[in-house]
Amino acid sequence: MTEIINDTVKQQIVAETSKIDWRELQYFFASGMAIYVSEQLDLIDVASCFADDNKIMVEKWMNDKLVMPVPDQQAKAWYDEDATVWAVVVKPWVLVQPLK
Repeated sequence: MTEIINDTVKQQIVAETSKIDWRELQYFFASGMAIYVSEQLDLIDVASCFADDNKIMVEKWMNDKLVMPVPDQQAKAWYDEDATVWAVVVKPWVLVQPLK
């Protein structure tokens, strides 16, 4: 039963993931709610861990600097480049990842 719930959550996350201009996410960045996800990770897997409140995995990624609040330098670079990123909302967070 847990696998069915996890699959349903993942399907919902996939359906809600999209490309978006970084400039449209400035409110979330300014509020500290924009979370950077390294290109080394799968955005859907990370979002699933956030949705499942998997603190162990999220803390590991944060300690490894693979998941973190979007750094100011990165935010400025994306803004200056008028970059588009992958994003998904896992309330209250917006997880963002550079396009590959």
